[in-house]
Parts: sequence; C-alpha cells; structure tokens
Amino acid sequence: MSNAYVHGYSKRENQRLEDQATTLTELLHADTLFPEGDHVLEAGCGIGSQTITVARKNPKTLFTSIDLSEVSLEQARLKIESAHLSNVQFQHADIFHLPFEPETFDHVFVCFVLEHLRDPVTSLLCLKKVMKPGGTVTVIEGDHGSVYFYPESEEARQAIRCQIELQAQAGGNALIGRELYPLLSQAGFIDIRVSPRTVYVDSSRPELVDGFTRKTFTAMIEGVKKQALEQKLITEAIFDKGIRDMYRTTESDGTFCYTFFKAFAAKSD
Repeated sequence: MSNAYVHGYSKRENQRLEDQATTLTELLHADTLFPEGDHVLEAGCGIGSQTITVARKNPKTLFTSIDLSEVSLEQARLKIESAHLSNVQFQHADIFHLPFEPETFDHVFVCFVLEHLRDPVTSLLCLKKVMKPGGTVTVIEGDHGSVYFYPESEEARQAIRCQIELQAQAGGNALIGRELYPLLSQAGFIDIRVSPRTVYVDSSRPELVDGFTRKTFTAMIEGVKKQALEQKLITEAIFDKGIRDMYRTTESDGTFCYTFFKAFAAKSD
C-alpha cells in the first residue's frame, strides 16, 4: 500500500480531516451501526478522525483499527484515549498483507481509503479473506466529479482537476465513489447496496459553509497548489482565481454541492 498520499501528512491536513469528520458525522455515519459484541476491522484509520465517531456510536462493539503510518496511528491512539473510549485497539498493518487469520472479523469498515490505492479490488479481496462468512463490509468514498457550485467558475474546475490528476499520478482515484458497486462486485461481495450522500450548502447552513465548503473541500484543493504548479498542470494565476472562486461560493448568494457514496455488502456464507 505504498502509494504517495497526495494530501500529505501536515498539521493543516490533519485539521482538515478533523473538520471533515466533524461536519459530516450525521450524513455519513447515522447508519454506521454494528451489533453488540461483534469485532470490526477498520482498514486505514489514519489519525482516527472516523474511528472516534464509529467507536462512540458503537460502544459495545470491538474495533481493530489499522494503518500503514505509525505516526498517524499514534495520533489516533491519543485521540481515542482522550475520548476515554476503550473499545478500540490499534495495529500497524498493510491492507495488502494483513497479519490476521482468515475469518477473524465479523465486519470491515473502510472510509476514504480505496481512493488512494492502486488496486482497490485486490485490497477488497484481502479484506474479504479476514471476514467471517456472512460478514459485512461498509465502504465510504467521495467523487470529485460530483462537484457543482454557484457562481460557476471554469478556473475553479481547473483547480479541482489538478487534484484529480495528482491523485491519479499517485496511483489513486478521486472519482472512485461512482465505482463502488462494480468494485465490490468484482471482489465477489453479495447483497451490494450503494447510497449516495449529498452535501448541499447554501448560506442558510452556516455550519456547512464553514465546515465543508471552506475547511474541507476548498482547503483540500488549496493544499495541492505547490504540486500542481511543479507539475505544470495549471498556471498560478488560474489556480489562485479558482480558489478565490470556490470561496466566492460561500457568500450569501452562493451554493456548493458534493456527493459521497456509502456502500454496504456481504461476504457469502
């Protein structure tokens, strides 16, 4: 799983992940529920931004949360300890080389991870191997092709395309949300259900204007400026105007729309 993480591991990126998780808790996780006493593998927990939400929602479920970055794992541990949660254990592990016996887990939870992998189908096959027969997998991903906003801006779209291209160069796919059904199908899962989760933002929703449009999405695109310019994907003038235009959508007459996709599937008995 040695892909370059296009967003980086800076303090600013960590804060963006926190803002994203906090803002989207209900939209993404209102139905992230697991049975009492079951054992869930969270694959690619990062700094624990999603871990803390699902652990709180499922206090009587045991989570094993893994990540390839030991630095991120330590931050996740501190976050869980600070929240006084005792139902999460952390382990340094690679999704493609899992250190678990087959059929160990009742369920698998994967959030914002497949988008960074060169071979998402193989990763799903690896995860399926450690699931018990009849177990379930929950996968959440975004799709940058789902962005709509007002006022419209070609420069903003060019800036967004830079992030899509850089993620593709790193072996990932920022458009993966639309592919969850075929990916899970190729990996042999059954009973696949995909649920689009749309974030719609206007000035009547100030918490989303700030938490999502400004601090989650626009901040993410801003974060790839240096790489985009180094790769000569865009001029600095166009990129900067695109960012200004995205912030323009946060004004009183602006709107912003983005769709996440949440998939549920099962391993056959």
